[in-house]
Amino acid sequence: MNHWLMKSELDVYPYSQLVADGQTHWDGVRNYQARNMMRDAMNTGDLVLFYHSNTKPPHVAGVARVVRGGYPDFTSWDSNGKYFDEKSTPENPRWFMVDIEPVMELPMVSLHAMKENPNLEGMPLLQRGQRLSVQAVSATHFDEVLKMANAQRSDVE
Repeated sequence: MNHWLMKSELDVYPYSQLVADGQTHWDGVRNYQARNMMRDAMNTGDLVLFYHSNTKPPHVAGVARVVRGGYPDFTSWDSNGKYFDEKSTPENPRWFMVDIEPVMELPMVSLHAMKENPNLEGMPLLQRGQRLSVQAVSATHFDEVLKMANAQRSDVE
């Protein structure tokens, strides 16, 4: 099993909306490195730290699970849509997405608190210049974030 962190802006798609929806596709990612992770490495059953970015304070809000591995992001084919890419076609898709479902809401684990935790040293989110909306997270770092939220792996598996 792999572990991930996926960022969403609080005012665009908060964790509470994922809970209300029950499941969603993670569309609109237009970064090749993040696309490659979703296309090639994210698998059904992988766990995700759902992170609210561009808010004060930025924070982990919950845990989600991948329920469908990478498949073509059909929003890139909608010429009227926000994520249209004229170079992406159903025959030759350029972008990919995954489906996730909520697992457990967490008490807020702020970016500041994570930066202060020496057990999270090396976590991509905490590295300078790391802006990817999809990031790999080690099992050790994933478990440490859960611990910071007074949760444990058995709560989310």
